[in-house]
Amino acid sequence: MQLYLLEPPSPGPAWAPFTGVRPVCELRAGVWRIRERWEAVLQAETASILGDHVAGFQEGDEPRVRPGGSVDGPAIVAASWFAPSGAPIEVGPGVRRLAAESESVAWLVAAGEQWTGPHDSGRAATIEGLTLGGTADLISALEAFLKADCADFLTGERDPVPAGSIVLGDAGQIVCRGAQVEPGVVFDVRGGVVVLEEGVEVRSGSRLEGPLYAGPGSRLLGGHLRASVFGPSCSVKGEIAASVFVGFANKSHDGFVGHSVIGHWVNLGAGTTTSNLKNTYGIVSLQAGEERLSTGRQFLGSLIGDHAKTAIGTMLPTGTVVGAGAHLFGEAGVPKWVPPFAWGSRGDAQLSEEGFLRIAERVMPRRQVAFTPERRASLSATYRRLTGA
Repeated sequence: MQLYLLEPPSPGPAWAPFTGVRPVCELRAGVWRIRERWEAVLQAETASILGDHVAGFQEGDEPRVRPGGSVDGPAIVAASWFAPSGAPIEVGPGVRRLAAESESVAWLVAAGEQWTGPHDSGRAATIEGLTLGGTADLISALEAFLKADCADFLTGERDPVPAGSIVLGDAGQIVCRGAQVEPGVVFDVRGGVVVLEEGVEVRSGSRLEGPLYAGPGSRLLGGHLRASVFGPSCSVKGEIAASVFVGFANKSHDGFVGHSVIGHWVNLGAGTTTSNLKNTYGIVSLQAGEERLSTGRQFLGSLIGDHAKTAIGTMLPTGTVVGAGAHLFGEAGVPKWVPPFAWGSRGDAQLSEEGFLRIAERVMPRRQVAFTPERRASLSATYRRLTGA
């Protein structure tokens, strides 16, 4: 059976700042992207992503994105807003859908049949995982999945513990797979496994507190890094806690980032700091455009969209949402909502499309990523979609 990932039909403000920017299934729930979690559970590769809100999206390693619509069997259509957990499942005869706590999250389409949309008809099999209502729930997914995700790496091959390391806890909880680690790095694995993938560089002065995952090519440049995921080719330093760096982001200076989601190609200037707890210790609400959303969370930092940039010394209030391509600088304080492609912290000026593309063209080769015509077209489509140009 072919696997299709169904994007939320109207992602809306809850998925800001990624609505219209990247597919929900390409965001990380724990170590893995939601797409990868579905592929592992169903033991299938994704044929297409069904999502009108990201038409034209292309990065290079994801399946093609096509508009939502019917799907011909044999196929499985799975919801991008559900992150499966656990081992692969076998779907028995006569099963027509997968359900989590009575909610249908995947649909099986037999040969000769056609799927036309979500439904609750037919026999259901149970699947374990987490339903996601928006971007803030990726922090809940991190808390739910990260420890087990990192522990899964214990069964694979790994290098010896790097010479000169300081280990707090069982050294068997360190998984290095081609990482370069300087002497003096502290591994605190009393709370979970630390995983360092191929090409990871860890500088002396880093304290790594598990569970923690650093993806291929990432650079951990010092500071206290704990309970976080750093996607491929991220550079990080300072104090980072319970945060998801989706990939190719840069925070190579001091400053605190906590309970935050950081998109692709984000650059956080020196001293950029997020607040992840209100002075009242109350529940954090988000402002996304005209919408105000309660997250139900006491700890929540910032949600920062792809290609956003912050100037040195930027202070981000609790529950800040920064739109894709926004550039924060100037004397004004940062508001709780920064629209896409804002030029300056006030958000009353806008980066031009050509300016946005020119910056991306300069940045991507710094991570050995080619700025191809296909990427340019994808980013151009994103700009026009978000600005109405």
